[in-house]
Amino acid sequence: MTTIFESTNFIVMPHPRNEVDRLDGGHIVINPKVTIEDRQQLTPDQAKELMRLTILVGEAMKRYYKSIGLELHRVNYQDNGNWRPEQHYHLYGRAKAAKYQKAGDPIISGHKDEYANLNDSDVAALQKEITQLLTEPNYTDSDWGFSLTD
Repeated sequence: MTTIFESTNFIVMPHPRNEVDRLDGGHIVINPKVTIEDRQQLTPDQAKELMRLTILVGEAMKRYYKSIGLELHRVNYQDNGNWRPEQHYHLYGRAKAAKYQKAGDPIISGHKDEYANLNDSDVAALQKEITQLLTEPNYTDSDWGFSLTD
């Protein structure tokens, strides 16, 4: 699976078995590079990096989908580790005009074959949005006091 963004301690990528169709808002996962069981094993620096990534990628999703005429109602952030007993973080886009996973309804878990995954064009556009955001106020390294890619 194609990487959307890689930071010092995490890899951001489309979920390989997405639970939200790309045109319902998409499904992204943030995985730590070193396997951990749960968030209590994060160092303070890793915790800050993860929070920054969720904010950055969530905003990139909103901007990207708006640019293709699909407004997101919100992005849901979910801290998981149930079926795969390792910490990972899901970002679910929730489009107002969703076909399968209606905005405002709970996510119905489980991959469905009819759910299209983010494609290479989506990934490239998200990468472009992230690159742009990293130059804007509230998203720069100096705003956060650390680099995502030390």
